[in-house]
Amino acid sequence: MLCTCSREQYRFEEALATPPDGLATKDVSQVSGLSSKIIEGEARLDEGYIEEAETSLREALELNKEEARAVHGRLEYQRGNFEAALLFFEGLDIAVLVPRFRYFASDKARHRRFRARSETALTACLHTANLLFEAIYLKAKCLQKLGRFEEAAQECKSVMEVLESSLPQGLPSSWLADSKILETVGKSAELLPKTLIEAGQVQEAISAYRRVLLGNFNLESQNSGRIHKDFAMLLLYGGVEASAPWLGSQNEGAFVPKNNIEESILLFLLLLRQCTLRMIPWDPTIIEHLSFALSVCGQSEFLAQQYEMLLPGTQSRPDRWYNLALCYSGASQNDVALNLLRKSLNTVEKPDDVASLLLAAKLCARQVKLSSEGVGYAERAVENAKGEYEHMKGTALHVLGVVLGLKVKASLSDSERTKLQAQALSALQEAASIEKEDPKVIFDLGLECAEQRNLSSALDCAKKFIDLSSGASVQGWKLLALILSAQQRFVDAEAALDAALENTGKWEQGELLRLKAKIQMAQGQSMRAVETYRLLLALVQAQRKSFEAGSWRHKVGESVEQVDVWQGLAVVYTSLEQWRDAEICLEKAQGLKSSSAVTWHAAGALHEARNNVQDALAAYNNALAVDPDHVPSKVSTGSLLRQRGGNSLPVARSFLTDALRSEPTNHLAWYNLGMLHKVEGRAREAADCFQAAFLLEQSAPVEKFSSIPPALFW
Repeated sequence: MLCTCSREQYRFEEALATPPDGLATKDVSQVSGLSSKIIEGEARLDEGYIEEAETSLREALELNKEEARAVHGRLEYQRGNFEAALLFFEGLDIAVLVPRFRYFASDKARHRRFRARSETALTACLHTANLLFEAIYLKAKCLQKLGRFEEAAQECKSVMEVLESSLPQGLPSSWLADSKILETVGKSAELLPKTLIEAGQVQEAISAYRRVLLGNFNLESQNSGRIHKDFAMLLLYGGVEASAPWLGSQNEGAFVPKNNIEESILLFLLLLRQCTLRMIPWDPTIIEHLSFALSVCGQSEFLAQQYEMLLPGTQSRPDRWYNLALCYSGASQNDVALNLLRKSLNTVEKPDDVASLLLAAKLCARQVKLSSEGVGYAERAVENAKGEYEHMKGTALHVLGVVLGLKVKASLSDSERTKLQAQALSALQEAASIEKEDPKVIFDLGLECAEQRNLSSALDCAKKFIDLSSGASVQGWKLLALILSAQQRFVDAEAALDAALENTGKWEQGELLRLKAKIQMAQGQSMRAVETYRLLLALVQAQRKSFEAGSWRHKVGESVEQVDVWQGLAVVYTSLEQWRDAEICLEKAQGLKSSSAVTWHAAGALHEARNNVQDALAAYNNALAVDPDHVPSKVSTGSLLRQRGGNSLPVARSFLTDALRSEPTNHLAWYNLGMLHKVEGRAREAADCFQAAFLLEQSAPVEKFSSIPPALFW
């Protein structure tokens, strides 16, 4: 009885262990078509003996047509006969592999009694699968070469579908040692989205990329890295908004990208991590693409962290310092960036690197106290802009001109100031002669001409800049209006601003409206100025509601705060002698920003208009306590002390001369200094001051030209 049960059990297990299609029962010499002729043909083909290979394959056709056709098709593909190759590949069906894969991946095939027979059958099955997978891949390549992209994509999909349906957990590790399936599957996975893109089906390509990367296809690290990179570049530069990823494929709590850029950043970060772990070779373009993506999002500080995490030797020290300096300057940490560049420009590193010199000079150009250092960097950049760096000479001269213009403000003598102004103008003119169509160079040349009161040349530059930028820049229109106001052409200035308001977006109109109100004030149209400020206030408040705090980043010089509007309204109501309205506006401004020199100066002007001299002096003193360099408060204080006379005259002179040292073109300071000289009996000095005040007033804009940032910083 026991023996009978054992025999029955043996037959049952033997039935379970028999693979599909009777693979295990075939003679070993013919298992899964492993004919000696096919093996011989493959070997000859790999060795390059094409004619011998073809002979062996013809003989094998009678033994196993399917496998021989696959190898023969590869032969025609290698010859470049794509149409002929397709004839051999047509009719090949890899779907027959599904039941075989399922069987060999199951526990049945690993039964200890039939392990040897199953291993033999598995070897045969994998060889057949190798040939068929490669045939389908080459078929897709042939279709791609012939421009039949949709059909090629369909062939690649069939490879993915076979693996997904038969091996949802991926290829067993025991199959990978002697199998080329992995390589062929990787090639097919890489080809699938490319053919879909070539077919114009970008959304389907995006879905294919996600399918490949999220599936269990046992992709090799380098193959997976290439797919990651191609997908990330498609998201970043493809110009098509990707559909949201399917949430069902995400683990609970996993980060789900909201848009193309976020998804591409995530992919590049994964690639960077793989490079750090040495899973894939270092690719410098990964960090370059990541830099672009994070810069678009304004995440410069996070980008700096990625550069700091790079392995030593990945980049040279000067290159790393330069890239870090770019990141920190983008994050407005200019001091950190400048210190890095100082290290990079050390004599033992790369002291003559033009890009580093230009960035260092540009950072120095933001602070008057660093202007001398910036001039040194810019001059070295001009000197080294030769040979392969010749194309950077115009940029170097542009930077030099801007830094020299800044250094003028730090000069103590008139002769030095005149010399620096001439050098700045010369550098910008030379830069403009090299970069004839660069609107930024033209703009900064016009700005420097305006600062030096060469209004005719400045006007030509402003008009040329507007033409080159197609009227899309707010700063160009603002410069044009200020130049026209300096020429006392207020009607033309207002007309220019009206044209600018028609050519700019709603959220960029704040600076234009504020300047328009000041021009209306200069024409004595105070009530119109009030209406303009009301429009500006409504715009600022609407802008504040429309954008969350911190999510809206203004361009340099194009932002108007609510406090600015209340300060302007206070000045207008003061001129109209509407004291209560002016007080309300000042209270609003102080509530928004208590420590503002401009607000305290406006409060002082209100007290002065109401003959409250002591309160006015106290307000001006508070303004100078907040900002010791606030020129209007110095001039107003000097004016009130001059009017007081007596022992206050020396103090008044100190305030006025200090104001002129900071702003030599301030006509009110010259006028009050002339009045002081007149009171003290110095008629000649008084006459010179009055003449300077008259000439400067004739060319004074309604707002300082220095309120416009150079185009170099845009």
